[in-house]
Amino acid sequence: MTLNPLPLNISRFGGCTLTGALSVTTQVRDAVTIIHGPKGCAHHNFSLLHATALDNDRVSLPDLISTGLSESDIIFGGEGALKKTLDMAVRQNSGAIFVLSTCIVDTIGDDVAAVCHRTPEIPVILIPSAGFLGGTFQNGVNNALNAIADIADPCQKGPYVNVIGEKNLEYEVEENFTEVRRLLGALGIPVNLRFLRDCSLHDISRLGAARLNILRDGEVRAVGERLQYRFDTPFIQSFPIGFAGTIRFIQEVADSFGVKSTPAVREEKNLQDEILIEFEDIAGTSVMFDPPGMASDTFLVAHEVAGHLDITIGHDGCRVPLQVSPPVGTNGIRHMLHRWRRAIHA
Repeated sequence: MTLNPLPLNISRFGGCTLTGALSVTTQVRDAVTIIHGPKGCAHHNFSLLHATALDNDRVSLPDLISTGLSESDIIFGGEGALKKTLDMAVRQNSGAIFVLSTCIVDTIGDDVAAVCHRTPEIPVILIPSAGFLGGTFQNGVNNALNAIADIADPCQKGPYVNVIGEKNLEYEVEENFTEVRRLLGALGIPVNLRFLRDCSLHDISRLGAARLNILRDGEVRAVGERLQYRFDTPFIQSFPIGFAGTIRFIQEVADSFGVKSTPAVREEKNLQDEILIEFEDIAGTSVMFDPPGMASDTFLVAHEVAGHLDITIGHDGCRVPLQVSPPVGTNGIRHMLHRWRRAIHA
């Protein structure tokens, strides 16, 4: 057995598959999520989701129910516990029920799908979320998005976009969405649906109405492809990152809608020039990135910005922080530079 957590196994450090799925299903306001497994799986994730909501200034409790499998359920099967919990959830008059499996349930071989199909009173959506055979956090996110997308039917399209696959557990989730919405607003294009963040089931029914889907990043590309197949909706495969990437994003969205990008591009380039002037006090310094083993996109954006400010990158430079995900849009770069300035002038 090898104990080598970095860097080979880093893809699993985002959390388990169940946590990834829960980060999506708990964003549906009028639905309840059942975790079919031991109480510990629900307790751990409830605490994480509640703490994340508080960190993002949202006082909310995730609507979770656990089947609370006991030792005897694990030995003799937990299908009865699931049926009992489904009956209780139905009495809550929610619009839908999401059922998430856990590792122990897959191990003992419960026929979760069969139990779910025997509950006709309300839509019950089964989401595979047991990751003990190699599933990752992102597998849980993608499985949940794909399963919930099946709620929606094709409908008439309008002049707006969907935002797909936001990282609901990251600190900058609202900040990043605000930046994307600002860039879209410069083109006069509204957002139809954030799939999936703080939505109702009725909101989700409009999933197919957008003319374009904007993916959070390449990790949800499989979701974008499935939505394109189901609703004939093309997609842009990433939020805007970097100075040049933000300009390309504006041009790509404008081309998709057949509108002129020139005024919006000119305005954005002026903003980028203003930011470079704003941070002239750290131009020409020497830095090193912390942590050094960051996602390649984050590293590329940091190098691009350093080049604009004639900042030298070397092992003897001042340590400046890099965030886990690359900064989104022009204002994301401004926030990154604020953190660099604090480190340099500390």
